[in-house]
Amino acid sequence: MSTNSGVVVILTALNLEYEAVRDQLTDLRVRLHPAGTRFEVGRIDQSDCRVALGLVGKGNHPAAVLTERAMAEFSPTAVLFVGVAGGLWPNIRLGDVVVASKIYAYHGGTSEDDGLKARPKAWEIPHEADQIAQHVARSTAWRRGLPADAAPYVHFGPIAAGEVVQDSGISEQARWIRQHYNDAVAIEMEAAGVAQAGHLNRALPVVVVRGISDHADGSKAATDGKNWQPKAARHAAAFATALARELNTDGPTGQTGAADRQRSPTMHMSNRNIASGNAQVGVQAGQIYGNVNVGAGAERPIDLATSLADLRTHLKQAHRDGRLDEETYAAAESELDVASDCISAGKPEKKGGLLVALKRLRGLVADVAELAARLAAIIAAVRGMS
Repeated sequence: MSTNSGVVVILTALNLEYEAVRDQLTDLRVRLHPAGTRFEVGRIDQSDCRVALGLVGKGNHPAAVLTERAMAEFSPTAVLFVGVAGGLWPNIRLGDVVVASKIYAYHGGTSEDDGLKARPKAWEIPHEADQIAQHVARSTAWRRGLPADAAPYVHFGPIAAGEVVQDSGISEQARWIRQHYNDAVAIEMEAAGVAQAGHLNRALPVVVVRGISDHADGSKAATDGKNWQPKAARHAAAFATALARELNTDGPTGQTGAADRQRSPTMHMSNRNIASGNAQVGVQAGQIYGNVNVGAGAERPIDLATSLADLRTHLKQAHRDGRLDEETYAAAESELDVASDCISAGKPEKKGGLLVALKRLRGLVADVAELAARLAAIIAAVRGMS
């Protein structure tokens, strides 16, 4: 499989689940969506795997909306939904981890004279994502950050997702689940919304990872009192971040992010070289940023001062849009000032300092694709300076 250096989105419903994942990340920076949703972008153990972490709240409906928002914002390699759930089988212990092999939206149905008939929607885990998750589960490496006495087992099975908290083993709801979704191993309230959003985004891989914090049988108050929610959340977060790293590295095959998925056939055709006979192609390009000269003046170098001034304008716009937080923006402006001073000096010996400043700037704005692309063109031009 080809290496993918994209972002993995991890979403949670509760703050304690969010904090459990956040504890696994470093170099966190806030990313504010224009509609007000706040994400934090960080890395797993200083690795190349970037994670965009978000909080969606309880319920399938907000989960679906904010999953769609995260997908549009980050063009992720995969989406993981991570948190706690109620276990439905006695062999699944408190603290164990469940990876959803299938997700049931169990509240679909039709009411007739002889009773309520189930009409569920269901989504299966993508095959390749399932294979990677099974591989992670076979290793004990994902447990290394957990307490020594914690030895959670990873189960793969269907998860039922509805709109109510189930805390009874004998209620009408519980009997309905046993009758119509007898193979479900856990029950919760967000997975169906997340799976639907993934399905509508050209089958973007979605994996639901849940730590078992109760048994949905009336014992929830007792297990919550023994702090099983934060324990189960930590176990799910540990497995999910290990899985995120593998998904980011290994695939799925052909997964190239939303930018590539959204190209239309017409756009692909427009970049094809169709010259024939004695015709020659001078420049063949897809998306271009910055000052580019085509034709008779193509040999002229770009104007670095103008390019940096243009970059500064777009940097300010990214800050106003919330794509760069205040601290990152201030640091980026500082590096841009250093780069501008180097260019103003006009001395060849300043080239090294200029490149250093530009590379630091690139690291600061790496999450903003447009700025990163503009900087790549400027850095290439600087490297070509005599």
